[in-house]
Amino acid sequence: MWHNLEPGSSPIDWCEGNYSITPLIAEFVNTFSNFLFFLLPPVLIHLFREYARFVNPAIHIIWILLIVVGISSAYFHATLSLIGQLLDEVAILWVFMAAFSMFFPRRFFPYFFQNDRKLFSMAAVVIAIFATGLGCLHPAANAFALMSLGFPALILLVHELRRCRCERVFRLGIRCAAIWMLAVTCWVTDRLFCDAWSSINFPYLHGLWHIFIFIASYTACVLFAYFSVKDERPEQTPILKYWPRDDFELGIPYVTICCYYTSVSNNEI
Repeated sequence: MWHNLEPGSSPIDWCEGNYSITPLIAEFVNTFSNFLFFLLPPVLIHLFREYARFVNPAIHIIWILLIVVGISSAYFHATLSLIGQLLDEVAILWVFMAAFSMFFPRRFFPYFFQNDRKLFSMAAVVIAIFATGLGCLHPAANAFALMSLGFPALILLVHELRRCRCERVFRLGIRCAAIWMLAVTCWVTDRLFCDAWSSINFPYLHGLWHIFIFIASYTACVLFAYFSVKDERPEQTPILKYWPRDDFELGIPYVTICCYYTSVSNNEI
């Protein structure tokens, strides 16, 4: 147990040189490139206060879990410990499962869930617990397994965008998919072509991955939050807006609603 807490105990070591900037932090850039995970979720909690009040308060779980991902990732890259790696990967897994349980369209539910989102969410929790245990068995394979989860999410996003009639939402979806592909490119090339990047003194693509994947991830959650209301509560009229200026589409996107009322449903999470 204590060995797993020791610096360098993780089988994963990214391209950035270890302790090259300070003897206290293993991967300096990879550690501090998680800053968006700390800065934006509190803003999103504020922007989604109406959504949480009138649609689904569980939306804040995702923003809180993103902060946990940032803390875990920073700790992992600062120490390269096995415990840090597992905390980072488990946090990412639970963000996926939380979003999946909240936003997966009911029309795709298997029949035995009987259109019950609570039952579907309980099944997602069980799967997440099981996957958490499996992640401790072969830590070196975890990153690739987690990366594979992004592809069905991207396919579902494309499917939802094809049904969408709002040009503003469609444009955000295209930007989200493009940033996700850019993030994956950074992750893959950092893993496979480290020597080439090191030869030009730029072993920092994993740090860029942190920035791009956060933007893609929270943007995807914003989009699926919009699609969820559009599908299940269209009478509440979801609207995609941007902060700090609504006419600047490169700002922070969020979802608000026009019809302010609450409804009681046995199928809410």
